[in-house]
Amino acid sequence: MASLSISSSVKVVGANGQISLGKQFAGRQVLVEEREPGVWLVRTATVVPDNENWIHQAQAASDLDNAVSWSQNNPPSDASVDAVMKRLANG
Repeated sequence: MASLSISSSVKVVGANGQISLGKQFAGRQVLVEEREPGVWLVRTATVVPDNENWIHQAQAASDLDNAVSWSQNNPPSDASVDAVMKRLANG
């Protein structure tokens, strides 16, 4: 089991309403939850845009696994390039 390390520090909210969490979090996205007035929980987060959320669904993961497996078992070949090009040209 991983040990839980809890640390506390005093921060001052600046005139613009901001606090600094430290350079190690620079550029990171965070979730800020107000649990009750004056009590906030700040957690680092990875936000997934709606139009990219499909890739995190179980069906997409299964489809990608199947595609990778197929590609590993079916190496690329130039053997039928001429036939394919002929079919494409004939529409």
